[in-house]
Amino acid sequence: MFIGEYSYTIDAKKRLTIPPKFRKILGEKAVITRGLDNCLFLYTQKDWEEQAEKLSKLPLSQADARGFARIMLAGAMEADIDSLGRILIPDYLKNYAKLGKKIVVAGLYNRVEIWDGERWDEYKQKTESAAGDIAERLKELGI
Repeated sequence: MFIGEYSYTIDAKKRLTIPPKFRKILGEKAVITRGLDNCLFLYTQKDWEEQAEKLSKLPLSQADARGFARIMLAGAMEADIDSLGRILIPDYLKNYAKLGKKIVVAGLYNRVEIWDGERWDEYKQKTESAAGDIAERLKELGI
């Protein structure tokens, strides 16, 4: 399981170091794709296959389903983890997530999220200040 929040930087060659704890779970290859809220999602190959299977079963007759599947599936690529624990962030994903130099790598149980550091700080402050209201709404879902 992925948990925790780690700060890193992207080097000049667009490589990002993955936290050592996460590398052990990911292995030598992972899958990176567009995430929600303008971050990137990084999955183990097994978890990605499960996610992709669900996406492939969305109804083609619904425009929202087609669009969401396209964003996630077409945006995905395998990410090799090099001997120093780094992955290459391709330009199209770097641009999508508006990644600057400072990066936050956050573990969210079955996936890793990769955020621009400033955007993460803004998102976190906004979400933390609304935590009580969010908890109330989640109560309706049985959480």
